[in-house]
Amino acid sequence: MSTLLPQLLLTGLTTGSIYALVALGFVLIYSVTGILNFAQGEFSMLSALVCATLLAWHLPLGAAALIAAAAVCAVGALTERLAIRPASGAHPLTLLIITFGVSMAFRGIALMLWGADPYALPEFTPGPALVLLGGVLIRQAIWAIALSLAVVAALFVFFARTVPGAAVRACADNAFASRLVGISPRRMSLLAFTLSAALGAVAGIVMTPITGATYDMGLALGLKGFVAAVIGGLANAPGAVLGGYLVGLIEALTTGYLSPGYGTAITFLVLLAVLFLQREGLVHGARRRPA
Repeated sequence: MSTLLPQLLLTGLTTGSIYALVALGFVLIYSVTGILNFAQGEFSMLSALVCATLLAWHLPLGAAALIAAAAVCAVGALTERLAIRPASGAHPLTLLIITFGVSMAFRGIALMLWGADPYALPEFTPGPALVLLGGVLIRQAIWAIALSLAVVAALFVFFARTVPGAAVRACADNAFASRLVGISPRRMSLLAFTLSAALGAVAGIVMTPITGATYDMGLALGLKGFVAAVIGGLANAPGAVLGGYLVGLIEALTTGYLSPGYGTAITFLVLLAVLFLQREGLVHGARRRPA
């Protein structure tokens, strides 16, 4: 019992780092476009399965991961151009349903291409697990935590120190004023979907050596990321990161001390509590930014 808590905390930090990346994808798209993208989890699923396929074709793991991430970024851009852009100006509920439809389409395509069997990736650096604070931490878990922190740091630097990042922030604050100074909200929307797909791709590739990959993994991952984004605030990137770690810890502690079946239930009870405390619903609170 003395080693159970440290082990659960390490497990929660590992899964929380994945949820944080997915939550950031939600926040990024919502901040710029006002859209809740429920296809976010499918970006992770596609990257994991594409990477596993490329690895089976005898590509090195690094090359397979980069190609898979680039392919998913292209999918994110196409999603914005082919599914979201034609419905520009529609009611937020309509756009929400469109993202659900895109998510279902991706799962159907994945089922046809890869089937229902699970796929696996090798650990990035194989080796014995590490003992930390009385708990056991596999090496891939270290990769998951480190990469998520590195990606989050790079994203914050991008927004704070680069011109495209400043343009994205400007569109998130006021799309009309941004257009007046020459910033195209259409391009920023495309960039937001592309970066969001990249975040999902990193999450999917780094978690697959731990959990494996299936055609339907994106559904649960996307929902957990959405819960994390709501807990942290849908327009608050640091809050989404903290929300991701909080969801991971809640899930791990509930699974360890109660039952594995209660982890998801408790997580969604937390979501309901947050929604009850909000003054407006998510759909009514979503502001459609003119583009």
